[in-house]
Amino acid sequence: MITPSTVSAEGLRRRMVQRLTDEGALRTPKWREAFEAVPRELFVPRFTKREGNELVSYLPDHPGYLEAVYSTASLNVQYDQHGTATSSSSNPTMMALMLEALAPADDELPVLDLGTGPGYNAALLCHAYGPTRVVSLDVDHRLIVAAAGHLNGAGYTPSLAVGDGTAGCPGFAPYSAVIATFGVGRIPNAWREQVVRGGNIVANVGHGLIPLTIGDQGTAVGRFLPTHAAFMPARPTADTAAAPARSYAGKIATASGSGQEIELPAALDEDMPRFLGALAHPDVIEFSLVLDGQRVLGLVHPDSDSWARVTPRGGGTAQLDHGGPRDLWAERAPLLGEWAAAGRPGADAYTLTVHPDGRHQLAMGGWVWPLP
Repeated sequence: MITPSTVSAEGLRRRMVQRLTDEGALRTPKWREAFEAVPRELFVPRFTKREGNELVSYLPDHPGYLEAVYSTASLNVQYDQHGTATSSSSNPTMMALMLEALAPADDELPVLDLGTGPGYNAALLCHAYGPTRVVSLDVDHRLIVAAAGHLNGAGYTPSLAVGDGTAGCPGFAPYSAVIATFGVGRIPNAWREQVVRGGNIVANVGHGLIPLTIGDQGTAVGRFLPTHAAFMPARPTADTAAAPARSYAGKIATASGSGQEIELPAALDEDMPRFLGALAHPDVIEFSLVLDGQRVLGLVHPDSDSWARVTPRGGGTAQLDHGGPRDLWAERAPLLGEWAAAGRPGADAYTLTVHPDGRHQLAMGGWVWPLP
């Protein structure tokens, strides 16, 4: 039976697909058909969505529910006890870009989907490759149970597993490709080792999206996509979540330490300094806050209790205050300076090489930087 809500959902799905196509996120019939066929609403029966400065809660009886479902926004489906979001249905634009970059090396081997969440990405993969070729893993057993119900309701039956996604899923390996919808600072060796030669890994590294192809010697090489993104960070256990950046705001606002004037290669809120900073500092929390009416950049390395506060002064200069054993700004300044000297290129000017011993190497033009 076709109900008005069904017709509305189908129309909104087509509208979302057209928007993703117009943006260039969807490029091929395979993935357009998947996004048109899979009903996202079956995977997010309740969620919150950021609208301006507010988080709005949605249930199916909310008059704007389907419009919200078929927006190109992330929909948060789970929070921890501190109010930090721990699972979401990812932004469809980012999902489409990553799925289009996926390049399985073998038509028989499975694709590994890391970060099942509510199961929407797994359903898209099932539609494109068939359920027997999809393995989906999440660290949280509760999410896997819920996702199994969502997937079954939509008619998809991939293999599901619980575990730490940074370890891959050795029980079903090897894989023709891996796609991870949580953020990492470095590509885990397990992912590279579990993908066959010629296959690829598509991941969110820092603030970038990158497809990496596995070469004959096990080295993974790829070029960042031009789009910037930052997914929820990997969680080693279901009960572990990174402290939100806002929890360090008080420290940055009140800390005192060494001070000096520095030159800024770009405005602090531009995407590329953030992209490069995350690559240089996978273990550093970066955020902005407003102090005395002015936007300030904060950097914190919790393990060493190092911090930096960068306050723009105009004319391309800023006041740098910092403390702790690490000079966080000095560590990233050379990378930012060389980016500025090269004409401020976008993320897609950079390549990443991950060696079999785990070393990561960033390159752009004639520059090469070993990443810590």
